[in-house]
Amino acid sequence: MNDTQGLVNHIKALIDSLTDWSRYQSFTLDELQRDRDKQNMVLHSILIAIQSGLDIANHIIADKNLSKPSTYRESFEILAQSGLIDHNLASNLADLASFRNIVVHSYWKMDFKEVYAILQEEYINLENFRKWVKDLIAQEQKS
Repeated sequence: MNDTQGLVNHIKALIDSLTDWSRYQSFTLDELQRDRDKQNMVLHSILIAIQSGLDIANHIIADKNLSKPSTYRESFEILAQSGLIDHNLASNLADLASFRNIVVHSYWKMDFKEVYAILQEEYINLENFRKWVKDLIAQEQKS
């Protein structure tokens, strides 16, 4: 892979944010709705995890000379279309990319019930993506 240090930095950011995300899953919905600091912590870890996943996906897309995505959603869809990643995982990650846009552009009207659902249910998708990236790198190092 080209620019391995850039990829390593994105993977480290993903791992770090997933570590935080995992800890924050212990928050209750009530805590999240009432505590602005917890809201910011949760949103930050989710945002950094999603963005890191996107950066990794785009790094792989560039490295393999795949189609250039025109949206964040397409980054994961291109990986699936190329046969690199499972279509269901890519679809779930594409949905997270859309959620990332909501966080960035509409923070002021966040529904923390939705945020809480993502906090509890979507971690596994980025964790599975992290494992896939680890396996991809290991395969390429053998080649």
